[in-house]
Amino acid sequence: MRKRASYLLAAVLAFPVTVSIIACHTADSGSDARAAAVPSAKVATAQRGDISHVLTLAGQFQSYQVVDVHPKVSGYMLRINVDIGDIVRQGQTLATLEVPELKAELQQTVFQLQQTKDEITRAQHDIDRAEAEHSTLHAASERLKQAAAGRPGLIAQQELDDAEAKDLSSGAQVDAAKSAMAAAQQHAGAAQADNQRVAALQNYTNVTAPLDGVVIWRYADTGALIQGGANSNDQALPIVRLSQSNLLRLRIPVPEDDVKFVHTGDQLQVRVDAIGRSFTGKIVRFTREVNFETRTMETEVDVENKDLSIAPGMYANTMLQLGHVTNVLTIPVEALVLNGQQQTVYTLDGSNRIQIRRVTVGLQGSKLAEITSGLNPGDRVVIGGQDKYQENEEVNALLTSEPASETVQETGGMIDMKADASSGGAH
Repeated sequence: MRKRASYLLAAVLAFPVTVSIIACHTADSGSDARAAAVPSAKVATAQRGDISHVLTLAGQFQSYQVVDVHPKVSGYMLRINVDIGDIVRQGQTLATLEVPELKAELQQTVFQLQQTKDEITRAQHDIDRAEAEHSTLHAASERLKQAAAGRPGLIAQQELDDAEAKDLSSGAQVDAAKSAMAAAQQHAGAAQADNQRVAALQNYTNVTAPLDGVVIWRYADTGALIQGGANSNDQALPIVRLSQSNLLRLRIPVPEDDVKFVHTGDQLQVRVDAIGRSFTGKIVRFTREVNFETRTMETEVDVENKDLSIAPGMYANTMLQLGHVTNVLTIPVEALVLNGQQQTVYTLDGSNRIQIRRVTVGLQGSKLAEITSGLNPGDRVVIGGQDKYQENEEVNALLTSEPASETVQETGGMIDMKADASSGGAH
């Protein structure tokens, strides 16, 4: 009996403990179920950084100017002083032509000019003689008029009329002599102009360089008959072709999608692998027109080449900075959600609940986007799978480490000189 009572007492004492264990187990199961019901979300922190968008392109150097040098007159090549590869200076004599008939024509104009000068001298003498005669006759006529006025009837009227007629005639002779002088001076001016014209043509027999440059081709030899360049449609061959190579144009074809980023004065990095040279250039001009076939816009950079180390036709690899922002708020591109026409992000508040915000996006790269309004540094944003979450929904935040800065490189084609050389050797 005592033994049975002991069993009952033990059972009574053990019941609260069992109830307690069962209650604790039930509470733990409820907490686990609640935790399992809260979805997880991958989040990143909005932070300050830089975004750069650069475009790598292959460009080609071209001469700043290329000029075909034609003579102004036709003649035989007496002497040519340059050959391909020669460096020439502006005004330097490139070739000398022989035009015998031009010498004779120049001499003729000299004789004509001298003849007109003699005509002017003769006309001046005629003026002096006419003026002297007119002065004498005019004085005589005046004296007769005064005498007749003092003593009427003393001098016959016929004599007075003859003296006045001679006076008027001598005055007309003076006017005629002056007219002859004017005509002689006009003839002299025409002769002078003709002389200058022929002298200029004579000077054109010395063909000079119109600019500093390099002779890249020679078309004529000594003794050849050279035709003068009459007009722009003339098919006559030039004497030489000059290339202005101390200043080059680096032409870069910018793709259509990136034309909006090109501005005069923008800097770009240039690397010329053929000579192992790198430098910084500036865009000085662009065509403002997209080529219909290539869908690119020609853009030019002026490159100083005083040592002529860069040859026209060489290639260069360039890096053009299309967009660049510094110390701006950045988030991963995956955090952006387009809602109609408005960009939004899913953020987490202090209780890890979803809050949907409208944001304004600035420069966007391939991984990061600039946020100009709508977020603050340190805000947490959901990246990926935003359609699974609702406004004010609680989530389990899984914070990931994302970079704050990014440099996006877009390629429009590069030149690999080593690859070209190896492929050429293989052939």
